[in-house]
Amino acid sequence: MSGQTSLLESRWDDAYAAGLDEPGKLLYRSNLLGADKRITNYGGGNTSAKVMETDPLTGEKVKVLWVKGSGGDVGTIKLDGFSTLYQDKLEALKGIYKGVADEDRMVGFLPHCTFNLNPRAASIDTPLHGFVPFTHVDHMHPDAIIAIAASKNSKELTQTIFGADIGWLPWRRPGFQLGLDLEAFVKANPNAKGVVLESHGLFTWANDAKDCYLLTLEIINKAIEWFAKETEGKTIFGGAVAQSLPVAERRAIAARLMPEIRGRIGKAERKLGHFDDQDAVLEFVNSKNLQSLGALGTSCPDHFLRTKIRPLIVNFDPSKPDVDAVLAGLDKALEDYRADYTRYYETCKHDNSPKIRDPNPVIFLVPGVGMLSFAKDKATARIAGEFYVNAINVMRGASTVSEYQGLPEQEAFDIEYWLLEEAKLQRMPKPKSLAGKVAFVTGGAGGIGRATAERLVAEGACVVLADIDAKALSETTADFSKRHGGDAVRSVQLDVTKEDAVLQSFLEASVEFGGVDILVSNAGIASSAPVEDTTLAMWNKNIDILATGYFLVSREAFRLFRRQGLGGNVVFVASKNGLASSPNASAYCTAKAAEIHLARCLALEGADAGIRVNTVNPDAVLRGSKIWNGEWREQRAASSKIEVDDLEEHYRKRSMLKLNVFPEDIAEAIYFLASDLSAKSTGNIINVDAGNAQSFTR
Repeated sequence: MSGQTSLLESRWDDAYAAGLDEPGKLLYRSNLLGADKRITNYGGGNTSAKVMETDPLTGEKVKVLWVKGSGGDVGTIKLDGFSTLYQDKLEALKGIYKGVADEDRMVGFLPHCTFNLNPRAASIDTPLHGFVPFTHVDHMHPDAIIAIAASKNSKELTQTIFGADIGWLPWRRPGFQLGLDLEAFVKANPNAKGVVLESHGLFTWANDAKDCYLLTLEIINKAIEWFAKETEGKTIFGGAVAQSLPVAERRAIAARLMPEIRGRIGKAERKLGHFDDQDAVLEFVNSKNLQSLGALGTSCPDHFLRTKIRPLIVNFDPSKPDVDAVLAGLDKALEDYRADYTRYYETCKHDNSPKIRDPNPVIFLVPGVGMLSFAKDKATARIAGEFYVNAINVMRGASTVSEYQGLPEQEAFDIEYWLLEEAKLQRMPKPKSLAGKVAFVTGGAGGIGRATAERLVAEGACVVLADIDAKALSETTADFSKRHGGDAVRSVQLDVTKEDAVLQSFLEASVEFGGVDILVSNAGIASSAPVEDTTLAMWNKNIDILATGYFLVSREAFRLFRRQGLGGNVVFVASKNGLASSPNASAYCTAKAAEIHLARCLALEGADAGIRVNTVNPDAVLRGSKIWNGEWREQRAASSKIEVDDLEEHYRKRSMLKLNVFPEDIAEAIYFLASDLSAKSTGNIINVDAGNAQSFTR
């Protein structure tokens, strides 16, 4: 338990539920339960209802089991996320079952029970729901219940807290036999309302959807209240032996550690990071029992599938915060962890076990600082951290009132390397081209920057939007989060001419995602005036933003790329004007030419570290551009002696291809240079200007 004593409150709306059919009520109940992490973790647990449906073949009414399908999440599930199976066919499988050794084979029969050609694959938990003789069944993973289930005397605790209302079953891997065990328990205990599964979670049941929902809340609340009373005044985790550093210092240390870790564990497959320093985490990492409890590993199967069986505890003393010493010892710490994970695999493997997977840790615990988690994408890294917080809460409760029990290594292995779990992994879609990569885009709220971020996110990248315009940045970030999910985007308000601000922005990127792989330097302005009317302030502003600003963000990106050791990618958004001179724009053209030559210099410097630097030269990208919304549009129209409204058509006709250039066109070129499609290109320039002979590079 995390020390939270607030009870769960019913969110059931009778008026809303009255308009729902039985599958609709199942969905409603599922979403309510999954919305609270105290009830179940992301992707964990499942719900079901047995519903009378019309058989499409016979037209007769038949009983159909609706149950959460494989890989779903009850908090976000939709109706199409439920598997549907003929109840009578599911029951008939008992006749061909040959015992525990036959469990994996039984999963192959579940598709033969499918009702109405539903394509949603049934999960291994289907028999657990199908064989409980009640209409509605909830299976949740509440921290308060797993703390009971993971205690050495969990059976006695269950009886003490719940009496005869809730039974107890010993640990068994989910599958056909556990479904039969549940059925046998219900028949032997007809008045029981549910059961605690050792080292696993909670089952509750009722014949009404609302009753089942309220019962689940009631049982969890009873456990929360019991733990609050029993743990009051007691020493938690053996007491604190370290003190948390201030928030800013914690984030700064995380920002230093995460790129270094990411570089060491992400060479075979890129990893993204997540940082968590909530109170529950800090209480654990600062405690006397951190080492002993961390070594025991997690208990609930859902936990270690996400987190690996145990974390890596970083040797760091917050009273003498020497990050350099941690970095110096990082290779040895990772080597030891991989060796232990390999031992675990070799000791527990079977003749038909899948090959060993990535032996690197997922969870890193740092005293005084917090928890770092890494996975192939940001969402998975964040969720892994959430799961370990669940594990911390479980250890807190169990170790305070009893003795915490981790799942034995062989049992853990048999779930982690279960052939059915391996088959699920093999069905996962192929990663997108930029999966596991982070792009830092300056001018990210403008036309080209926003279109570029959109293109990179579509290919699986996470993006940091950097822009000086707070309002546009907020709106763009909110839009990206809504359409792509909050894990895909972060934002920093940034003036690229301010050295300290640039340093801080890369620190934020590192602590939010673990590092940066792609820099798109795009922040810009434009000005127009005859040279004799060009003020020093105008000249300096162009040089500051378009030359110095590009230098500052590139320098910081290079520093980060070298620390990560994973290569890197820089794309400058320059201009046709950097190659082809224009009248009345000497400050702008000179600064853009400086960008192009800076990119060439950086390409030379970065090549030995696998850092590629290339340039895209747009021309006349009016749509969505903040530059073209101001005086620049009027000045360029005046320079060409045309009306402002005719400018876009003027540029189209001026081009060799007679085409307009849009932000999406620039974004496509940037994506090409930022991706492995151009893996053998550096120091190059792509003109996206619909053809302009003056800017030919040869």
